[in-house]
Amino acid sequence: MTILPLLLAAAAATSAAPPMAVIDEKDVAREEATPHGKIGMSTAYRISDAVPQPRRMEFRKRILHVGAAIGLHPIAHDEVYYVLSGTGDVSSDGQTRNLTPGMAAYLYDGAVVGIKQTGREPLALIIAYPVKE
Repeated sequence: MTILPLLLAAAAATSAAPPMAVIDEKDVAREEATPHGKIGMSTAYRISDAVPQPRRMEFRKRILHVGAAIGLHPIAHDEVYYVLSGTGDVSSDGQTRNLTPGMAAYLYDGAVVGIKQTGREPLALIIAYPVKE
């Protein structure tokens, strides 16, 4: 017998962490207008909203339908947009860059940011940021 199973069992027995939460995106999907301006429609997967409290981060998937955008808005935390599929233009404080699958935009606290879908396919994103304390 190896020691690893014993160490894992001991760690689990003494951990102050809550049990993990597993969320299936199909359980949290909803069609809604995009945030920050209601510029078109999107499919929102509010994954972290299904996590029991307390939580320290937001983790969401959003699909911007063709022609949709998350309008420009100031952020009070660092935030990441990660592209799963489709293409989009991300803006931060007046600078705009094109994003394609596999690319991420790291956006900084205090910036005015937004992203719009471009091309013929919807833009699927992962959006992550810390929850305000």
